[in-house]
Amino acid sequence: MTEILRVAGLNKAFGGVTVARDIDFALEAGAMHCLIGPNGAGKSSFFRLLLGEHAPDSGTITFRGEDITRLRPFQRIRRGMSVKFQVPGIFKALSVRQNLEVAFQNHLHGADLAATVERVLDFASLGDEAGTPAGVLSHGQQQWLEIGMAVGVEPQLLLLDEPTAGMSPDETRRTGEMLHALNARGITILAVEHDMAFVEQIAKRVTVLHFGAIFAEGSIAEMIAHEGVQRIYLGAADE
Repeated sequence: MTEILRVAGLNKAFGGVTVARDIDFALEAGAMHCLIGPNGAGKSSFFRLLLGEHAPDSGTITFRGEDITRLRPFQRIRRGMSVKFQVPGIFKALSVRQNLEVAFQNHLHGADLAATVERVLDFASLGDEAGTPAGVLSHGQQQWLEIGMAVGVEPQLLLLDEPTAGMSPDETRRTGEMLHALNARGITILAVEHDMAFVEQIAKRVTVLHFGAIFAEGSIAEMIAHEGVQRIYLGAADE
């Protein structure tokens, strides 16, 4: 398979706190990959480095064969990255349909925009709520709306920061099914997650971060059986 993302020698510190320590990481195109680790492991900081919200002190980030280490976040998004953070970033006073239109209006127009909105409404099971203010949706529905906003223009890589936080077991299962459907359409997925049942549902490979460094990597079964991972993480709350 072809690599879609490669990180080499990535380092970042804020004052005396190191949040990324000599990270070498590769992600294959078409993968469904999860990042796990204890509180303070550096998972969210790693995401922000990938997105360009933080500039690394050293190291490189290559996306689809291009060095994007110094590109601004909007430039990375234009090249095919998309992100959904843990807290939904929706416009609560706008309707579900209007949120989608705002998300897509810089990329699509006219009939293409309308068709994409309808497709995403169906995908996110929000067709009946299209005219509803987004702020009155359930927490799970708000998360699905933002996933829809992130993937409507078919990114190459979708970054998800704890996509199931606060969801019921049924909503979590449904979210996993949505991600599998996106992956089947060719979207590579990299997710920070703490719900191990959800990780088992979606992940083909898992990377464990600890104190800003990669601690272990392998299949979900290998990570569950890994004594070091059991010691530092399993059973603990995530950041």
